[in-house]
Amino acid sequence: MTEYRLPALAKVFLVLLLLAPGMPAWAELSITRGSATTVTSSANEAVPEWIYTLKSGESFAEVASDLLVKNYNAGRLLQYNAIQNPATLGEGDRIRIPLSWLKRQPDPARATSVSGNVQLISGIDGRKKILTKNDLIRVGDEVLSGAGAATITLADGSEVRLSPDSRLIFNRLTQYGKPGMVDTRLRLNRGEVHTRVKPVMEGGARFEIETPSAVAAVRGTAFSLQTGPEGTSLQVTKGVVDFGAPNQTHRIPAGFSATVASNNSRTLSIRRMPPAPEINPLPPILTQLPAEMTWKQSPAANYRLDIFETDSGRWVESREVNGSRFDISRLDNGQYEIHLAAFDPQGMAGMPGILPIEVDLQARTASLLAPENKGSVNDDMPEFRWALNGENEVARVEIAEDEAFRNLVATSEWAPETTALPSRPLSPGQYYWRVVTEAGGNSVATTQPRKLIVTGTLPPVRIISINYIDSQVRVFWEKVDTAANYRMQLAEEPGFNNIIKEATLPETTAALRLIPGRRYFVRLKALSDGPLQSRWGPGRELYLE
Repeated sequence: MTEYRLPALAKVFLVLLLLAPGMPAWAELSITRGSATTVTSSANEAVPEWIYTLKSGESFAEVASDLLVKNYNAGRLLQYNAIQNPATLGEGDRIRIPLSWLKRQPDPARATSVSGNVQLISGIDGRKKILTKNDLIRVGDEVLSGAGAATITLADGSEVRLSPDSRLIFNRLTQYGKPGMVDTRLRLNRGEVHTRVKPVMEGGARFEIETPSAVAAVRGTAFSLQTGPEGTSLQVTKGVVDFGAPNQTHRIPAGFSATVASNNSRTLSIRRMPPAPEINPLPPILTQLPAEMTWKQSPAANYRLDIFETDSGRWVESREVNGSRFDISRLDNGQYEIHLAAFDPQGMAGMPGILPIEVDLQARTASLLAPENKGSVNDDMPEFRWALNGENEVARVEIAEDEAFRNLVATSEWAPETTALPSRPLSPGQYYWRVVTEAGGNSVATTQPRKLIVTGTLPPVRIISINYIDSQVRVFWEKVDTAANYRMQLAEEPGFNNIIKEATLPETTAALRLIPGRRYFVRLKALSDGPLQSRWGPGRELYLE
């Protein structure tokens, strides 16, 4: 059988045709293993180099001192570059530096946001711990997301967002002495990552993510990568990515997706991604939520919607939506980016439309409804009611014994409700209550306090101990939490029919001078600021010899 091979020029024309603007959306091309071309074939035969461009005010000697290891100096670098006189070099001149001559050091990554359950597995001893914000991630470490997600920032500012149910290994995190001179190699064993890679310096810089079936190498771009048992898929939203089976990569530009099958054929399929949806504008600052986000109808029926915090990159929400509208709600105050992408018929997300928004909600003071000010209730779990006057607010009731609310005795849970019960039963006594509303996570409004009497009786006062010192007797009794003062009575008989002394005391102790050789009896009751008081506690006999 005669074998027909596509000439090299025809292959190039076919790829250019695929990338042409007029190609239909979601068009697909399969490139089999035998026809792949390696974009780095010539570079593999040469000595790996870094091309460094001199900046204003930099001298050749300074660059050599900053970048080279001790075994190499400026003279050897001049010789390598065939430069006779370094004084002839200036801003914009390029210097070739072999990678093996460069200083290098490991540069850990950092978790800048974590939501849900994410684990960090040490590359040193294999121990697992819960990944938290600001944890350092070093070479050999793994990050395993279950139902959670994490944003990880590399030393050069590049970001990797790990989706739920993913496993990412950090194989190399190397810094070569200058910002942007990095060698980063990650392995995505399963799941999905979204990356925003800072532009790396020309010549030698490297950022790669390897999967069980493919490799993606970039030089400053934004892309998403998913891998599983059937293969690896890529979507490029900015820049270009060299993608494919190992040693068979093809350059995939922004606006295209590609898939490598995990079978022996390692077939590479390239498709144009659905265009970014046209999102209708919203006010730049949202002062009320929910707010309706809409976009123009397109052939796509389903969309992927992601919300990210602008500063931290934290992944706030990710969901699939239908139709052409979405209610933005339950966001704290701050700046966000909403990414909206249409799914193609194969279920791959397209180019994202990006809507930047700022949320600035202001809490408004609630209107108190019940109980009335200075009212009384015969219930240790009274219901508090109020009306909310703002949008997207949560509220809670606060209860204290003092009008300044220095010591809260009970609260309710934060909720968007307008009724609440206290977090614990209230003993009889006088209280103050108020409602605090919150909007946007950092805007708070507080009502004026109201007085409340919980009716009933205070618990009886029990005498703890009696001390005799010379002709003086000191009496100690238990504190009653809701008592403001205590009433003491002294009598000469246990029925307290003939009171010889009575006093109101603010403390839980009192000193008495008694006549030696005579018997006395003492008892106490608790008093509140309001009408409440306790029953008399049991009497105690006093006798001074």
